[in-house]
Amino acid sequence: MTGKELDRATSRELDTLDDRNRPWVARHLVMAGRLLAIDPELSFEHALAASRRGGRLGCVREAVGLTAYAAGHYAEALREFRTYRRISGDNSHLPEMVDSERALGRHAKALELAAEVDHATLDKAIRAELVMVLSGVHRDLGETDAALAVLQVPELDRNRGFSFSPRLFRAYADALEEAGRGTEAQEWRRQAGVAERALGIGDFAEPEIVDFGLDEEERPERRPRARDLVPPGATAADPDAAAEGAAPDAPARAEGDLLPTDPDAPSAADEGAAPDADAADEEPSGAPLADPDAPSSAGESDAVGQAGEAETEAPLRSGQDAEAEGGEQADRRTERTAEGD
Repeated sequence: MTGKELDRATSRELDTLDDRNRPWVARHLVMAGRLLAIDPELSFEHALAASRRGGRLGCVREAVGLTAYAAGHYAEALREFRTYRRISGDNSHLPEMVDSERALGRHAKALELAAEVDHATLDKAIRAELVMVLSGVHRDLGETDAALAVLQVPELDRNRGFSFSPRLFRAYADALEEAGRGTEAQEWRRQAGVAERALGIGDFAEPEIVDFGLDEEERPERRPRARDLVPPGATAADPDAAAEGAAPDAPARAEGDLLPTDPDAPSAADEGAAPDADAADEEPSGAPLADPDAPSSAGESDAVGQAGEAETEAPLRSGQDAEAEGGEQADRRTERTAEGD
């Protein structure tokens, strides 16, 4: 719940608040609306919390009035509805205001309050709600004829159905019952059932079905997608681009294998390749260590000895030849010097 669940009109009205108070008020208004039919008292507490920071707004005072009325706090509801009407000039909550006066035992004030507004200027639904409240006020006062007369509005039509028609028909039936016209009362109650069936409300309302989705064990396995198998930027039509786009050290994935293989594990090609040169020089694990000075066989010993003698004699012979050649050159220089003398 973020507070963005409010309708646009209410959200625009909350825009007059600063950034600190707007989210606070919005969230409390959302909770007040959600809890109105479930826990009216808690809904009223949320509306009061919203009014602490947004009490200057008509939508907030309206919420406080509606929740107070639902929770049975009629004095608070009447006060808040009056404030809301003063801020907005809206008479849409006149039925609740009149009923609050009736609940407080002030029937005369309830009738005076209803007379302040021309009923013809009200919407059909609001006018129907108001006449039902006024009929109750007259019945409380024992004015049966007035209770019947106030209900005879254009919306009281057997052949037309509105969302409020079933309740309006039953209110008229109750007034007829008190007037001693039981047969007509039964007809209007039967007509109320017809209206409910036609409108699909009340006992004929469609059940609310909430789909929570599949259970975890029934959830179908997700199929691999192309981007799971092909690197980003590559397409199936361009395999070279796919190879270039892949990471150089990324291990190859088998078809249908969505999990990367262990990069440290040797591949099948590596297992069949020749061992490394350094690894060839190392002794196998668990093998006996051989004496480096001991020849492995007689043939190997002779070959090594002959090779060593050849390598030793070669540099020695080269040194003797160089010394002899140097002596001959010295003798020639001596002879040329003597001839010159």
